[in-house]
Amino acid sequence: MTILKIKSEKNAKGKVKKIYNEIKKIRKITKIPNFWKTIANDPDTLERTWNSLQQVMKKGSLDPLTKELIYVAVSMTNSCEYCIRSHSLTAKKKGMTDKMLKELIAVVAMANETNRLVESYQVEVDNFLK
Repeated sequence: MTILKIKSEKNAKGKVKKIYNEIKKIRKITKIPNFWKTIANDPDTLERTWNSLQQVMKKGSLDPLTKELIYVAVSMTNSCEYCIRSHSLTAKKKGMTDKMLKELIAVVAMANETNRLVESYQVEVDNFLK
């Protein structure tokens, strides 16, 4: 349960309304997701986050699907159900298959397991890795 009430589209004004309209247009959606409606409690945070997300997730050296897959992987590691669901859906729209998702889950699980082993055993970094 959220600690602040969401800012509905119906009651959005000024900067929030402008950003909501931009989100819907760019994302090709008809409803604003709860994430955006919740952080809209602080219009500056809404604006900064929306602008940063667009900048980071646009096509660059990494293609948009790869960026979404990374986002899903980090969200899994951080146990953010909302982000896992949101970015998995976006990744599917960008071409992720169920087979790719299952493989991603296996990689994330393995990385987390071996990271914990390394940290628990306090494994020293090899010289050739430095």
